[in-house]
Amino acid sequence: MSQMPQQAALSKCPSCAEPVEPGDHFCGACGYDLSVVPAPPRDHPTLTMGGAAGGDGPGAEDVAWPAPDQDGSGAAPAVHLPTDLPGTDSGDTPLPGHGVQEARAGSGVCFDRPAEPDEYPLQAPDPRMAETAVAAEEPAQLCVACRSGRVDSDGYCENCGHAQPRERDHVERESGPVAAVSDRGLRHHRNEDAFSVGHTALPDGTPAVLAVVCDGVSSATRPDDASLAAARTAGDTLLAALPRGTHPQAALHEAIVGAAQAVNALADEPATAREHAPHQNAPACTIVGAVVTPGLLVVGWVGDSRAYWVPTDRSAPPARLTEDDSWAAQMVAAGLMSEAEAYADERAHAITGWLGADAYELEPHTASFKPDRPGVVVVCTDGLWNYAETAEEMAEAVPADAAERPLHSARVLVGHALDGGGHDNVTVAVVPFPAPPRGAGSA
Repeated sequence: MSQMPQQAALSKCPSCAEPVEPGDHFCGACGYDLSVVPAPPRDHPTLTMGGAAGGDGPGAEDVAWPAPDQDGSGAAPAVHLPTDLPGTDSGDTPLPGHGVQEARAGSGVCFDRPAEPDEYPLQAPDPRMAETAVAAEEPAQLCVACRSGRVDSDGYCENCGHAQPRERDHVERESGPVAAVSDRGLRHHRNEDAFSVGHTALPDGTPAVLAVVCDGVSSATRPDDASLAAARTAGDTLLAALPRGTHPQAALHEAIVGAAQAVNALADEPATAREHAPHQNAPACTIVGAVVTPGLLVVGWVGDSRAYWVPTDRSAPPARLTEDDSWAAQMVAAGLMSEAEAYADERAHAITGWLGADAYELEPHTASFKPDRPGVVVVCTDGLWNYAETAEEMAEAVPADAAERPLHSARVLVGHALDGGGHDNVTVAVVPFPAPPRGAGSA
């Protein structure tokens, strides 16, 4: 019976030296045929392993062995044992009988390692890691409602689920003699209003005070972003144009146009791009602004946010300085309804003018006045004037010392709206007229 050739027990491939297992016919690394084991090479040692010098092994005649007494002492050469040479294991630990001192005495070779220090210098800590550690140690924010639950990253209490106040839920600011307050109200989940206030000087050094108030259109996408972009842009435009000598009325018109462009730009951002969300409206808002100098009062607006004139002498009549871009205003202007009937209709607050890419046509309204007595200009969103619609009602809500305490007066007016129900966001700016000298502030 024929038999397969017996494979030699190889531990490594003869070709690539990769380990192989018994019974492998081919190398798994290089494919070498392991079934035929090559014949072991003949051993032809250069030196005779057990014979004396000058023996008759191969090459023996060519080897010149030294004489036993080559050193001249006549004594036989010393026999060296394995323990005479120092040795260590894989962990650098001296083997038994191979101590360092023995190595010094036996071979004259020193294998001492340098003394290790008791402590090694540590690398300086990464400052970013230190900041992370400090941040991790900061106490968790507690809920303002239950005072015990932790607030998650979305701004809600993990215990009672109460939404926490956002940065824009209530904002107060004053700049020189002008002040403004904005509040989320009692019904809305966020504040979609925004404002900008500031004071500067005209080229001749006379003071100029400004206030801009914007109301985001809730039916549009990102109304809070729209109002904020419009208010900031309009305020910055006025602060840049007035010191250059631009007439306040022209500067306010320029500011409204710039605000509209800023809101239009939001529609092109990926978050509201039409190809991704065709059902969404472009961001939109209304705007109203006022510029006050020592002898001139200028207002400008688009939409239904308003400006009121309230004289310090309450015996003089107050006045509403703006006309709404709304369905109700159109009905009144056309003589189809009285003002009371129009604003009682459920369509009253449907606006016909706004800032945004979906606006039919941008028509900024501006008007200038020269009041003959001191007073204040109340610049506000419908979150306030819904509770003080007529000029007389607004004058009743404005504190008597509003010109001297504009911030306090703005707070009082916001409180008036909240006491009335706070159904909408509330934003109001109080601007004294005439503009007081630079440096005067709110009491």
